[in-house]
Amino acid sequence: MNDNGNIESILHEDRIFAPPPEFNDRIGGAYIDTWDEYIRLYKRSIEDPEGFWGDVADELDWFERWDTVQSAGFPDVRWFDGGKTNICHNCIDRQINMGHGDNTAIIWEGEPYDGTPEVRNLSYHDLHVEVCKFANALKARGVKKGDVVTIYMGMVPELAIATLACARIGAPHSVIFGGFSSQAIADRVEDAKSTVVITCDGSWRRCKIVPLKANVDAATELTSLIQTVIVLKRCENDITWEEGRDHWWSEVCDEQEEDCPCEPMESEDMLFLLYTSGSTGKPKGIIHTTGGYMVYTYLTSKWVFNLKPDVDQIYWCTADIGWITGHSYIIYGVLPNRVPTIMYEGAPNFPDSDRFWDIVERHKVTQFYTAPTAIRAFMKWGDEHPQKHDLSSLKLLGTVGEPINPEAWMWYREIIGGNTCPIVDTWWQTETGGQMLTPLPGATPTTPGSCTQPFPGIDAAVVKEDGSEVESNTGGLLVIRKPWPATLRGVYGDRDRFLETYFSRIDGMYLAGTPASNSSKSQVDCFV
Repeated sequence: MNDNGNIESILHEDRIFAPPPEFNDRIGGAYIDTWDEYIRLYKRSIEDPEGFWGDVADELDWFERWDTVQSAGFPDVRWFDGGKTNICHNCIDRQINMGHGDNTAIIWEGEPYDGTPEVRNLSYHDLHVEVCKFANALKARGVKKGDVVTIYMGMVPELAIATLACARIGAPHSVIFGGFSSQAIADRVEDAKSTVVITCDGSWRRCKIVPLKANVDAATELTSLIQTVIVLKRCENDITWEEGRDHWWSEVCDEQEEDCPCEPMESEDMLFLLYTSGSTGKPKGIIHTTGGYMVYTYLTSKWVFNLKPDVDQIYWCTADIGWITGHSYIIYGVLPNRVPTIMYEGAPNFPDSDRFWDIVERHKVTQFYTAPTAIRAFMKWGDEHPQKHDLSSLKLLGTVGEPINPEAWMWYREIIGGNTCPIVDTWWQTETGGQMLTPLPGATPTTPGSCTQPFPGIDAAVVKEDGSEVESNTGGLLVIRKPWPATLRGVYGDRDRFLETYFSRIDGMYLAGTPASNSSKSQVDCFV
């Protein structure tokens, strides 16, 4: 704090990098290719949000068009009221209907590696069959629209299939990271009143089996709510079995039809719950709804990663689907853009510390999105690991999850990107649903350690405790002053906590709870 009670800015970084001149040609053309175009789009999005977001929503399929783009403001905003859609339809069926059913949707690679990695390529047709069969299996076991389904799995294709199947029938999913304990499972099941859990016998992590089914069994001792457990056979490890409650994934799917109509979902119907870690108390079940979240993740994926079909792009986000990054930027934002999305099951250093770079080279990855913690680990392991591989397919690099220090940012740019890949350093939260502060790769000058500019439609500011903006080169509290389509809609079952956490401290604004600074550097006002 300074003498005026403001948070001091800790970023002192003078280097500014313009978008690499070769990026536009290498990526198949940037959607936003100049700073002036970003300014134009941003200005329109703030001055005419209904027109801006309505145009984006028109790029997707709706069973019934909305009456209003935005209704009300914080905290009870509603987007695309009166509209009916289904996000699974827009992820899969829309692509098939447009003649792209044979295109690759998901590329999956398992961790075990005996010289030849285990790889599965799922087309949109493949995904449609698997999602429909599992959706029908859920319905056959009594799951209906509005029922919360808990998912606790490793990073296998069936994890994506399960989430999409839930979305298809209107059953909100609650995905739990596979590293969480039985107590965490029980707590989330109890809070969501969920009776169905989807899991695996185990998952692979550095050639060791994570006992997922055993953790679910232990959770059933802590809560009486779990009535059905569907188990994917992955590791073939020994597990216990309770007849009547436990069912093999293969068996419940084999008996099902390969078609399942999409449930028409009101735009404000709940799509999923995702619980925060609970580091400051009981985990919060963050509610995201269908229409606004769909529109927002679609556009942020498209513009931030410059996703373009039919130009040989392969996109890889290394996050686990148990986190919001995996929800938004492996599944729901990427599939509607029709660029293959990679899922990798295991650790970045198995069997060796070059596993990620081996994957990049073999699959010819073009967009790579990972966490600063991973980047710092790569640095520690040594330059020789990425230098063993041809990384020339890479066109764009991204970071997510925490601030990145300038040293790691520069290493990432030089060693992984060969000084030719723009870095999109993205800031956002489980609560925001999608990226909020981020460069646009063809337009935004970047500074090591800074997430730079608000995405179009995001009215961000750094303020004092009284809500007034701080001066340049001063730290403060990061707030969002206007709703965006993926705004969280609540904390499940706890209205008071929702209001107290996000909207009580500074009147009329969403409080991110993140210290930030606002500094003027050439064309860039840097939020960190």
